[in-house]
Amino acid sequence: MWQLIKEDVACVFERDPAARNLFDVLTCYSGVHALLFHRMNHWLWQRQLRWPARFIGNISRWLTGIEIHPGARIGRRFFVDHGTGVVIGETAEIGDDVTLYQGVTLGGRTLNKGKRHPTLGNRVVVGAGAKILGPFIVGDDARIGSNAVVLEAVPEGATVVGVPGKVVRCKDENARCLEMVSHGSAETTVKPVFDAYAVADVDEDSNEPSLSELQQEIAELRLELAALRAEQAGAMGRTGTQNS
Repeated sequence: MWQLIKEDVACVFERDPAARNLFDVLTCYSGVHALLFHRMNHWLWQRQLRWPARFIGNISRWLTGIEIHPGARIGRRFFVDHGTGVVIGETAEIGDDVTLYQGVTLGGRTLNKGKRHPTLGNRVVVGAGAKILGPFIVGDDARIGSNAVVLEAVPEGATVVGVPGKVVRCKDENARCLEMVSHGSAETTVKPVFDAYAVADVDEDSNEPSLSELQQEIAELRLELAALRAEQAGAMGRTGTQNS
């Protein structure tokens, strides 16, 4: 447990340039406080001490603005930046080196008692305000853009933006990822280990595929219109010759 806590604190310096020193992190970072509470609450939850775990979790929510159900499984070096409004459901599972920003929800869409919240792989970054809803897997190294609403599984190394979430970029030659990108035109560039707010240096426009489709359709319509005009002009020419 002590090693986990040391890693949870140390990872803040890797992902937040505003972190100045250890005292600053331990006293001023609500994400660190919420995770410390959760480590204890989850230990109680696993030992069937359900009410104390929920009660202390409620106190943690009052103090930090971050709600993490004691039943959620969270890996190593987890970081919630800013944190206000983050909600993590009971059956959510989070891998190692994951980063969430403010307003993120890992929620469910059913009232079933079983698995109903998402599973996040390793090194996933979820931008501010994103909603990941359902019992599916978000693959390793995935990036979920701010305010995206994700309702289905995300391949490894994919970047998802928009409402509903759409894959717009792939980290590598992941076949399933490339199939989900419109026209298979994703740039397979190597991304850094961490993207702040799940935004890379290159622009990622979820409307770009739609605009390309519209441009192609307009070009086809122009060709058809030109052909119709030529046909009409030829018909009028033949009619004029017959009348003369």
